[in-house]
Amino acid sequence: MQALAAAAGIATSWTDAAGQGHSVTPDTLRALLAVLDLQANSPAQIRESLERAAALPPPRPDAAVGPRCFGLDAALGQPGRPPRAWGATAQLYGLRRSGDPGCGDTTALAGLARSLGKAGACCLGVSPVHALFGADPHRWSPYAPSSRLFLNELIIDPDDIAGPAETARALETLGLAARARAAAAAPLVDWPEVAAVKRAVIDHLLKAHGARLAADAGWQAFRAARGRPLDDHAVFEVLDARFREQGLTGGWPSWPQDFRDPRRSSVANMAKSAAEAVDRARLRQWLAFRGLAGAQRAATDAGMGVGLIADLAIGVDGSGAQAWSERAGGLNGAGILTGASIGAPPDLFNPLGQNWGLAAPSPRVMMETGCAGFRQMLDATLAAAGGIRIDHVLGLMRLWLIPDGASPAEGAYLRYPLAEMLDVVADVSQHRRAVVIGEDLGTVPDGFRAVLAARGLMGTRVLWFERDAAQDFRAPEAWEDGITATTTTHDLPTTAGWWQGLDIAWRERLSLFGPGETAALAQETRTRDRTRLWSAFTNAGTATGPEPAPDTPAPVIDAALDFLGRSRAPLVLAPLEDLVGLDDQPNLPGTIHEHPNWRRRMPAPLPGLVETPAVVRRVGRVKMGREKGVTRGR
Repeated sequence: MQALAAAAGIATSWTDAAGQGHSVTPDTLRALLAVLDLQANSPAQIRESLERAAALPPPRPDAAVGPRCFGLDAALGQPGRPPRAWGATAQLYGLRRSGDPGCGDTTALAGLARSLGKAGACCLGVSPVHALFGADPHRWSPYAPSSRLFLNELIIDPDDIAGPAETARALETLGLAARARAAAAAPLVDWPEVAAVKRAVIDHLLKAHGARLAADAGWQAFRAARGRPLDDHAVFEVLDARFREQGLTGGWPSWPQDFRDPRRSSVANMAKSAAEAVDRARLRQWLAFRGLAGAQRAATDAGMGVGLIADLAIGVDGSGAQAWSERAGGLNGAGILTGASIGAPPDLFNPLGQNWGLAAPSPRVMMETGCAGFRQMLDATLAAAGGIRIDHVLGLMRLWLIPDGASPAEGAYLRYPLAEMLDVVADVSQHRRAVVIGEDLGTVPDGFRAVLAARGLMGTRVLWFERDAAQDFRAPEAWEDGITATTTTHDLPTTAGWWQGLDIAWRERLSLFGPGETAALAQETRTRDRTRLWSAFTNAGTATGPEPAPDTPAPVIDAALDFLGRSRAPLVLAPLEDLVGLDDQPNLPGTIHEHPNWRRRMPAPLPGLVETPAVVRRVGRVKMGREKGVTRGR
């Protein structure tokens, strides 16, 4: 069975972040082989499966060879000159603007991009805006989308349809004005309430103005470009809403058999009978895209060389629109694997491992189709952006797959055609003139980062992890070239939260410590790390004086942003949470509803939020670091 697993691309062993080796159990191998449609329950089955696996086309071995991605230097109009650029990152849903009905939208995003562009930022990275389940607003994680080809309709600003006065009248007519105001004032996004209000008012406006919008040349070009996938997505949205009303809440696998294939006559008949609802679903996608494209124009008009950096999630929900659509054309569902979920093995930061509940793409189908679906996703993601961040970029090489019902530690790595996928990344990047960032954190195989660098993908380095062998924080000049540098990510504590130990308190409260870990031990380590970090800042000249108390994080944030600015990284990304000085992180891995994941809003509306003295000062510290820092050869 081990020979069969190797032939199928399943690793039979793996090494953890501490360098300790582990063997994959026979039960895990057997389960994952079944996911790949390679049965291994008897010697005869194994022999037959080996013959089938041997017929698969082998991936190209040298992934470092091939075209390079579009470079940051070229995007900034300085080809061949090492960039010293900076930008910011933000959770789009958390942005506030006057008149919003409870979550961020493309108008707020455009406003933030203008403010940052005028301050000298070259880019603004945003959390994923992939399509979620329109009929189930309780599934709001941006990293668990229904489709990576289309957009979350809740990013639409209803004012874009017919103006703010018409939106206000619609809210009053529908009796939703008071609910919209209450949702807007809340400190957290109430996704079910926001969805109810926004969808009602958007559909009300589309009934009145849909004919005018459908005559727009921009809509007609969008529909022509997106073609059948757009039709499939719109039909899925209508079907999913109808079946959920009947209690079938498990997505397309729970639907009646006649509706599980998008090419069945029953689906076509339903689409015809519900033509108005399907048309509105298509138009909502265009409105979301038009708003996002408008934010990109606002960014570049304000002086950003790159503009928006979109985020490509690592996978999709297997019960969603994209998995349903891919059942067509003879794939019979094979484009998306079922029976296992993507996750991560236990590591130093998540000792219990992680199960992300996402369906993985089929490497066999990728090889058979020349990665056509992957190309389509990249192109759609970059249609309204100047760059892309590929979440868990290690997924281009391998994914940790966990059989259904198993723990995260009971998974194994499945190999993907890295060279072929990087060819597609580079080709789309050059065509779209878009920079590419890879989120290469966690357990990274030897040589992988060198492959990314050879192809022009910028890696990601986070302040908390940049340590030497003695666990001291690396000096700015010791950071690498060819990367993006940031203080933190959405899955990690903010600088203020880290300094105060709030992440440790959350992990204790929710019992997220692994074997041998305790809150007391973690706090002891954090005490030593605070001293190490402040020492690194003072040595670099970004801080002076004694170490601040744990409940005084403001000077630490200032020093950290200056510190990153002085690094060799061509691009520094300052999280908006740190620029504002927030305590809490957007997401806490290992939780769903125990922590307010993907719900936190900014404390004030734009543009005032980024005009406060604290934010202006911190932007200045980033820029100062960029001016004072070092590059290779200086």
